Amino acid sequence: MITVKLALMQANSSVLDIERNCAAIDRAAQTAAEAGAAVLLTPELFPVGYAPLRVRAGLDPQKLPDIRRTLAGIAAAHRIALVYSLPAVTAEGQWKITATVLDSTGDELLTYAKVHLFGPEERKAFSPAEAAPAVVDLGGVKTSLAICYDVEFPETVRAAATAGADLLLVPTALAHGFESVPQVLLRARALESQLTVAYANHSGEEDGCTFLGGSVIAGPDGELLAAAGPGPELLFAEVSAEAARLARDAVPYLRERRPDVYRAWGETGRP
Repeated sequence: MITVKLALMQANSSVLDIERNCAAIDRAAQTAAEAGAAVLLTPELFPVGYAPLRVRAGLDPQKLPDIRRTLAGIAAAHRIALVYSLPAVTAEGQWKITATVLDSTGDELLTYAKVHLFGPEERKAFSPAEAAPAVVDLGGVKTSLAICYDVEFPETVRAAATAGADLLLVPTALAHGFESVPQVLLRARALESQLTVAYANHSGEEDGCTFLGGSVIAGPDGELLAAAGPGPELLFAEVSAEAARLARDAVPYLRERRPDVYRAWGETGRP
């Protein structure tokens, strides 16, 4: 059975202090690699800090390629796959929130743009994407991405699962007061789509927002594999495609879906 040791970074970011934030990722990558982890997951927009309006106003988009090169260098230096989240600017000038998977040489494997934006600040600073989650092989485990609020919609996670994902990596920025999301909803998402879900949050205060912390890794049977408290922490869990297969064999939710029936419900149901 192929297993991958996953590390999840929960930490406090400093808004627009890119050097400090990348140094924190570098330290986490070194610690994770020394502990035998093959993958490090970091929170939403961590390299620039989570403050949508300040980031939109104060970040020079021309700096983004250099930030991405720095992060690729971190992955390559520590020989660890790295998942990070940054803004991206399209050719049409739209700002998106993205997440990227790098392999252990620093090469890009997958990028995903956030579909569901949360709150007025995100909606003012960024534009929503539309592309479904894609899947990539990461150390023998089929892996996909979602970002923060995306995972609160069952359709997002189910789309990743039906595309073949056994592991969903979720950079997030969840404020204090939404404890039910990591404590209840994430485990339900993992269980109903029968894949491992790793959810990496910020901790502390950034730009007046107090973050919950509370990052979690939930297995495909809904069991909690690891959970963080409110402060900075590095979580570890062993993940595998076999765990997803066993869950899907025990209760075949994915095989026994009836999408044609569901579509008919939508066509005939009341608005």
